[in-house]
Amino acid sequence: MSMASRIEAKLRSLEPVRLEVLDESSAHRGHGGWREGGETHFKVVVVSAAFEGMSRVARQRMVYKMLDAEFAGGVHALALTALTPAESA
Repeated sequence: MSMASRIEAKLRSLEPVRLEVLDESSAHRGHGGWREGGETHFKVVVVSAAFEGMSRVARQRMVYKMLDAEFAGGVHALALTALTPAESA
C-alpha cells in the first residue's frame, strides 16, 4: 500500500466530508528529507466535524498523532489544513 493510501485510510476514521492527500515529493527533489521514489512530502486537506471545538493546534496534534507510524516510516513533511465543515463553506 502506498504511503498516500495509508494516510488516507487512517484519516477516514475522522469521517471527513472532504479528504485530499497529495504526494508533493517531486517538488522537493534534493531538499531535506527527500528520497528517491518520493512519498516523503504530502499536502493534506481534511474537513471533518471531529474538529468542532478544537483549536488549530489541537487539530494538527490530533492528525500528527494519528500518523505517527507514517512519520516513523519515512514521511518527512506534511502540509496540513484541518477544518470543520462550517469553516470550509
